Amino acid sequence: PCTLYQKTAKRSSTFFGGVKMSNTYKTKEDVLRRAQEAVGKTFGEIDKTGRLSTGKGAAGNVIEESWFGYRPNSDPTPDFEEAGVELKVTPFEKTAKGIRAKERLVCDMLNYMEEYKVPFEQSAFWQKCACMLLMPYQYETGVDKRDLRIADAFIFDFPEEDLQVIRNDWKILMDKIKSGHAHEISEGDTMYLAACPKGRNAKDTRQQPFSDIPAMKRAYSLKQSYMTQMLRERVFGGVPNEHIIRDPESLRKNTFEAQISKIVKPYLGMSRTDLLRKFNVSPNAKNANALLFAAMLGIKGNVAHTDEFRKASIVPKTIMVSANGKIKESMSFPAIDFCAIVNEEWEISTLYEQLAPTKFLFIIFKKTPDGDSAFQRIQFWNIPVDDLEEVHDVWQKTVNTLRKGVHIIKDDKGYCHSDLPKKSENRVSHVRPHGKSASDVVQLPDGGYMTKQCFWLNNTYIEKVTHSEDL
Repeated sequence: PCTLYQKTAKRSSTFFGGVKMSNTYKTKEDVLRRAQEAVGKTFGEIDKTGRLSTGKGAAGNVIEESWFGYRPNSDPTPDFEEAGVELKVTPFEKTAKGIRAKERLVCDMLNYMEEYKVPFEQSAFWQKCACMLLMPYQYETGVDKRDLRIADAFIFDFPEEDLQVIRNDWKILMDKIKSGHAHEISEGDTMYLAACPKGRNAKDTRQQPFSDIPAMKRAYSLKQSYMTQMLRERVFGGVPNEHIIRDPESLRKNTFEAQISKIVKPYLGMSRTDLLRKFNVSPNAKNANALLFAAMLGIKGNVAHTDEFRKASIVPKTIMVSANGKIKESMSFPAIDFCAIVNEEWEISTLYEQLAPTKFLFIIFKKTPDGDSAFQRIQFWNIPVDDLEEVHDVWQKTVNTLRKGVHIIKDDKGYCHSDLPKKSENRVSHVRPHGKSASDVVQLPDGGYMTKQCFWLNNTYIEKVTHSEDL
């Protein structure tokens, strides 16, 4: 894409600090050469205008202004127009689980009124980001921004297998706009290329072309999970993960989801016993059903560790449906950090990030009359916008309760209950203990301690979204 990029718009050259940008960086080699001179330098060493103190987005603005010599702008063409290269400065963190992108990579605004009219090659995303100069830096909590350093600089072209997925992602977004459902767009709708919220809040809306319902202001973005995997491989020499789809060309005809459904189709209706025997999986294995599914796909290990699942942040969940179609278990999320959640905002909260951009893969087994179970089907799912708002209500009540102090109540039988949101109060979600025992506790904001709790999606809600009554 870097060498094939075609300019579709012309802008005047930008002067800053005596540098005429378009004449200075005519090729991607020129751009990369200058960028690599910044590797190892701190933002404090680079910043010549005081831009670093201006808040969100300051790191990128410093590189644009003080290193490359042009003023930050919202032009729809790439930053280095003649070279056809867009500059992106992006943070990463080092965690106990390895390198992790700190955030999604925001690309360009999604114009509901115009974008659906053009092919992918003329989309705002592709015109802006077909070829990017990425300059990652390590973010460290408590470290002054002036002391953070540029870790690398490289030109990024999308691999062909990723590009096919991104094309399909873009089509999903355009289909929602064309059907008058832009207000229902969610980051979980897609795999790598998402449409992230970009307004001040959910009330910051825009007109859409085929409906009178206002749609949330959104921008094209590459998911945090995609950026994490890309940085691990390109910057830190991580070993590429196993691919499920080995022929990228197959994604020109079918989506990733359709391809997965096609692969597992021959096993639909097979008993668990027969599947265990066929794939030589021990029935005593704790994750036997997950191992069976991986074997169906021809994967040796955990399907969650494949290239596509990691980049798209797809979470596989095995669901057991009883013979009468009921689902017994609610679906849990990691334990709540009580002291952290009270300082969060919903749109950037831990729960929002665990749920809104996530695509789940339900692997559904159903109990059979003989006491066995059978593989029924799979279902890719992400939470609808309206249902996410109900989770938001539960989250907000949890935060409010923690801020004013949790009340523990002992019932007539001696059991303790809190005033955190209960299952009976919301059709989608609730809060209840997560620990294995009452002694498994975590600190509260007021200094006290409480049994670990987590957010759950109600089992009755999961029944509904998996259409378990039809199984």
